[in-house]
Amino acid sequence: MIEIKNISKKYKKSEKVIDNLNLEIKNGEIFGFLGPNGAGKTTTIKMITGILEIDEGEIFIDGKSIIKEPIEAKKLLGLVPDNPDTFLKLKGIEYLNFIADVYEISTGERVDRINKLGKEFEIFNVLNQKIETYSHGMRQKLIIIGTLLHEPKNWILDEPMTGLDPKSSFLLKNTMKEYAKRNNTVFFSTHILDVAERLCDRIGIIDNGKLLFVGTYEDLKNVLKENKSLEELFMEIIKDE
Repeated sequence: MIEIKNISKKYKKSEKVIDNLNLEIKNGEIFGFLGPNGAGKTTTIKMITGILEIDEGEIFIDGKSIIKEPIEAKKLLGLVPDNPDTFLKLKGIEYLNFIADVYEISTGERVDRINKLGKEFEIFNVLNQKIETYSHGMRQKLIIIGTLLHEPKNWILDEPMTGLDPKSSFLLKNTMKEYAKRNNTVFFSTHILDVAERLCDRIGIIDNGKLLFVGTYEDLKNVLKENKSLEELFMEIIKDE
């Protein structure tokens, strides 16, 4: 479970980019975080994961404060960032072993998980090559595998479909569904609204740092009193912001 309580963030003398945000993502659900470019999605994710400091408020990961207990809280999450271009001079297998070392995963467990996930995402045969030789999609798949090695209770993904081929995108969506079925939390941001419509148990819509809506797709149709696609309803709710 992820609990976001009254968080705010501003950069230097700018207006708040996140303004008093309150949100709870429950165990066993896929939660879609939606908003236009610059709405505050990535900033929120960076605060949830401890990458950015929180100016006001508090965030808890399964009851652990990301401010007061950062190490304990971070052990309970896995992050797929919006940019997979990291550790490019390492080989894929070196990167995965590094992640496994950080999370103190035993040799037997890491071998089994790397073999399984590497084959599922079809990059097992290139793990001995340097990451800088990978395509964007291959780097994305490597990062996804790395986040799953320690089987975190809270899986956080920032625009995870970017750069994935249709087969890998389909596999990722199924993996997210199976992950949530095991009573884990799946929280992801996306611009692909038809994916969110089909995949999410609940959605949150943010614009200009403020949360405009939280609930199911059916809730949103009821609020706006219109039986339209999520994309059309999304445009309706953000048009006056």
